[in-house]
Amino acid sequence: MSKTNPIRHYDEDELEFLLPEEAAKDDIGHASSQNSKKARSVRKKFWKVVKKAAHQIPIMEEVVAGYYCAFDRSTPAKVRLTLIGALAYFVLPLDFIPDFILGLGFGDDLAVLTMAIRSVANHITDEHRRKAKQALHDHMMHEQDE
Repeated sequence: MSKTNPIRHYDEDELEFLLPEEAAKDDIGHASSQNSKKARSVRKKFWKVVKKAAHQIPIMEEVVAGYYCAFDRSTPAKVRLTLIGALAYFVLPLDFIPDFILGLGFGDDLAVLTMAIRSVANHITDEHRRKAKQALHDHMMHEQDE
């Protein structure tokens, strides 16, 4: 298979994704440098970590739907910031249990993600879930081709 057209795992144009700096803003339009940095890290590293953790996180489809929700323009700021915080914990290399420890490494990430997703579940839409399912399907098909 040709490597010239890589699979895109998300479609920012269709969902009108917010730039990380916009997604990191609170209810009054202020974005702390820490929240902006987290949002940039999530956008930059998310798909690489998803690929690595896909078979270890049983709620990966909801995690990806949470990603779409976090950068969706219509998502309330408090919800976006909750999801960005949890997703940053997932993608950043330093956490309570290092991710490279087989069988345990993503356990703490799973706990944080589960709590965050449950707390904002009513804001994760069917469209976020549809996009997540398609992105994961595309990702798995792309992985088989490699």
